[in-house]
Amino acid sequence: MSRFLLTRAAGLLIILAVASVAIYGSMLLAPGDPATLLVGGGKPPNPELIASIHREYHLDDPFAVRYWRWLTGALHGDFGSSLAFRDSVNHLLAERISSTLTLAGYAAAIILLAGITLGTVAALRGGRFEVSVTALSAAAMAVPTFVIGALLAYVFGVRLSWFAPSGSGSGISGVFRYLTLPAVALAFSWIGYVAQITRTSVRAELRSEHVETADSRGIPRPGVIRRHVLRNASGPIFAVSGIAMAGLIATTAVVEKAFGINGIGALLVDAAAKQDLATVQAISLIMVASFVVLNTLVDLVTALLDPRVLKGRSS
Repeated sequence: MSRFLLTRAAGLLIILAVASVAIYGSMLLAPGDPATLLVGGGKPPNPELIASIHREYHLDDPFAVRYWRWLTGALHGDFGSSLAFRDSVNHLLAERISSTLTLAGYAAAIILLAGITLGTVAALRGGRFEVSVTALSAAAMAVPTFVIGALLAYVFGVRLSWFAPSGSGSGISGVFRYLTLPAVALAFSWIGYVAQITRTSVRAELRSEHVETADSRGIPRPGVIRRHVLRNASGPIFAVSGIAMAGLIATTAVVEKAFGINGIGALLVDAAAKQDLATVQAISLIMVASFVVLNTLVDLVTALLDPRVLKGRSS
């Protein structure tokens, strides 16, 4: 187990290091001069003013020096200043991150509740219900997030007025009214994915030898399902659920822009459009780090739930 932990920790650090270099370096390849954001106007900027901005923000320093300054600042929680928004990146993130975390948490709850329930019931009941869940799950995985988002906003927000089609509220009632549609849109394709894996895992356990032995010994069916089927199927289910939680990070920008939510995903889109390098780099690093850390934690918990994972890695 200790070797497994060390391997995963080393892999995590390597991935984060490579990602930080890629994020910082790729943004510098974008066309245009970030200094022009502070000048504005339609006339050609004054070369002396541009040069002074370059000196103030160290835009002419070598890549290695700029990267190290940015990385050490990020490790200390300082992501620098936004040239486009004329504010610190930390302040921009602090104003918006709660909306994104609430939306992602709401979507995660929907994924776990709907995906695991549908997959488990489909495997246990079988027949037409299992076929229907399988077909609907495959269809859900094929629908792009922005398509289901627009459809939900039109039907339930505009036509039926059950929920707010855009914006974000406060309090429990506000979260329910304003974030239900974007949370469902964010979770929709992942519900199908989790339901499919859950159904497959539970179905495989139902056909296993130890379950047949438990049935032949006369153990009550609910006890067999709880102790033998669901317990042994929990490893793959948890793994795919963890991947779904991490995958939410990548699609928050689409949903936040579609529903007018003032989160860090929408901020990322706005900052990229304005060539605000500091903000884009900070949000990209946070998203990549969150995704990698969540996947690492999922691997660790999966290994604890299913010791066969450790045996397979060691062999």
